[in-house]
Amino acid sequence: MNLLLDTHALIWALENNPTLSHAAREAIVDGHNLVFVSAVSVWEISIKRALGKLRAPDNVIEEVNLHRFTPLGISLAHADLAGQLPALHQDPFDRMLVAQATLEKLTIVTRDENIQQYQAPCITA
Repeated sequence: MNLLLDTHALIWALENNPTLSHAAREAIVDGHNLVFVSAVSVWEISIKRALGKLRAPDNVIEEVNLHRFTPLGISLAHADLAGQLPALHQDPFDRMLVAQATLEKLTIVTRDENIQQYQAPCITA
């Protein structure tokens, strides 16, 4: 299974936070699974940290590499689909994650109930 971490799941995974569900933790550490981190999550962390709305590691990119997560860039196709998704979720960062998961056939690790309303498979973070 190939996973895409929602931003909160990424932070919890990097911090080894016990808030992360057992099922999500097991899927993330399973060596058979590829774990992707979207550029949109790094962007969201950077913006919210700069605004003082989020505590997160200052070295997110380095941590992503240390954990051997796979970076996922944003393509034109991702952007196009994110704009076409039904208005179940208003957050553009999360809509991008849904579009990426859909096009790349990834399972999203998230606790966001709005994301879970879309057709992309999810594991509860």
